[in-house]
Amino acid sequence: MTEPMTEPITEPVAETAPRQAWAGWDTVIRIGGVVVSILATVVTAFIELELTALRSGGFGQLFAGRSPWSGSGAAIPLAIPIAVAANLAISWFAVTTTGRRWALGPPWALWTLLMLAAAGTRTAEGDYLIGATNWVALVTILVGSLTFAVYSYRMILRPTDRRLSGSV
Repeated sequence: MTEPMTEPITEPVAETAPRQAWAGWDTVIRIGGVVVSILATVVTAFIELELTALRSGGFGQLFAGRSPWSGSGAAIPLAIPIAVAANLAISWFAVTTTGRRWALGPPWALWTLLMLAAAGTRTAEGDYLIGATNWVALVTILVGSLTFAVYSYRMILRPTDRRLSGSV
C-alpha cells in the first residue's frame, strides 16, 4: 500500500513592502552632475589651449625626444574639432544628469571666461598667452562658444521632457 502524500506545512510569510529610495538622491545627482561638468570644462579648456600651439614641426621635435611645442611650421587645427566634441559632450552630460536646461549655463560661462582670460593675459615677458596671429586659438574660441550656443538653441526648439524635470 502506498501512503497518502502529505503536503509540507509552511508558515505564512509576512510580505514587506519594497524599501523606498531616499528622496535626496535626486539632489545629490543633480549637484554631482553640475560639479562633474564644471571639472570637465576646466580640464578640456586647458587641453584645448595647449593644442592651439601645436605646429607641424612639433612632430619632428617629438620624435627627436624634445617638446612638441618647440617646433615651427604650419599650425595644426586639432584644438577646433576637440573643442566641438568636448563641448557637445559636456553640454549633453550637464543637461542629462540634472534634467534641467539651466545646467548648460555654468560650463558654458566658465569655458568662455577661461578662453577669454587666456586671450587677454600677458606672461611675465609681456607676451599674450594667445597671440593675435594664432588663428587656431581664435577659431577655437569662436567655434567652442558657438557649440554651446547651438546646443542651447536646439534645446529651446524641442519641448521639455516633463518626466526628467520632476514637474508634472
